[in-house]
Amino acid sequence: MRLYRRERYLAKIRGFYHDEGIIKVISGVRRCGKSCLMQTIAEELIEQGVPSERITYIDLDARRNRKVKTPDQLEELIDSHPVEPGQTQYLFIDEVQNVRGFEELVNGYRTDGDYSIFITGSNSYLLSGELVTKLTGRYLEFELFTLDFSEYLGMKGHLGKPVDPNRDVEFNNYILEGGFPKAVESDSLADKRAYVRGVIQEIFEKDIRRNVKIRNVSVFNAVRDYLINNFGATTSVTNLLAYFNDVEGVPIRRETINRYIQVLVDAKILYRCGRLDMKSRRSLAREEKYYLADLGFYFALNTDNRINYGPVLENVVYQYARGMGYEVSVGRIGRLECDFVLRDQALDYAYVQVAMTIADRSVEDREYRSLERVRDSWPKYVLTMDRLLQRRGGITHANVVDFVADERRF
Repeated sequence: MRLYRRERYLAKIRGFYHDEGIIKVISGVRRCGKSCLMQTIAEELIEQGVPSERITYIDLDARRNRKVKTPDQLEELIDSHPVEPGQTQYLFIDEVQNVRGFEELVNGYRTDGDYSIFITGSNSYLLSGELVTKLTGRYLEFELFTLDFSEYLGMKGHLGKPVDPNRDVEFNNYILEGGFPKAVESDSLADKRAYVRGVIQEIFEKDIRRNVKIRNVSVFNAVRDYLINNFGATTSVTNLLAYFNDVEGVPIRRETINRYIQVLVDAKILYRCGRLDMKSRRSLAREEKYYLADLGFYFALNTDNRINYGPVLENVVYQYARGMGYEVSVGRIGRLECDFVLRDQALDYAYVQVAMTIADRSVEDREYRSLERVRDSWPKYVLTMDRLLQRRGGITHANVVDFVADERRF
């Protein structure tokens, strides 16, 4: 069966398919679809007329490659594939971080020429070593996220699964199930959640334990679960410290909390969203927010199916904006807060407020107030679940379900 093609990401990479001077790095949380994206690229190359003999695909998570742990072993495996002199070879290495010290070897193939190189990795350690220091300007990172709502609908259709014509029904399904591509294949919600719990364990075993020392796993899990359960909330390390020491009775130091948060960010379980002053465009220190790489993480660790739409909708919009290529910050103007300030690659901005409903006038005033305080001409949005849309002060009020399903840009 032909793979589901995630066009938004393929469109970002296509211009570099044949570029031998740029290493294409596809990053993202485990099981978000990086391998399938690379296989799709290989499929497109063959459709363009590239002979399959010039495509080398190495999956370092595959059982047959479990003993490939050193650069020399990886080099031997790559060189075991025949090459055509003078012709571009297409080298795909999946989960390259399984080989410690891979950077110099991969750079060597780039330097020698005749190789267009694609690599994937599941955590930020992939880009924390020599790949960065030696290859500045020689690689491009393409960050892949789990399925957003439009892709979730597209993949269900691709798999031949029934899609409810009521988008709101499917949107609730998406929230409760999450966007891991493999989970969409399962019919049972219990199976989907069991799969996501397995992903969490796999991340700990393969992306965390291999790279950092966690002396007290139970305390680490307590911090992890707290942050996952409080996604979208303003997070202060001081408040976390007080919670664990005074409420939970778990002795923990500030340095340890900071370290555990960074571990979760590096493993791409959480994404850090910093604050930005909307007038000066300067970053503001402290009290960041953290959003989940996938809502499935929350529901897999909790038995309660009730949806707290406030943080859930923020997480959906955050992930969607990041997948569309925007940089995302929490906005602050005076004492007022704007849920998101977006910036695209052309340095154009947009301001976004997210709420379940603004049917109540006091809620409407609250959501519009910070946007109305901004005097520049960048577009401003209020995204809600409402079907009856408001017109107020040139600010666009849109239904969040339709906005994401129709793949609209800000």
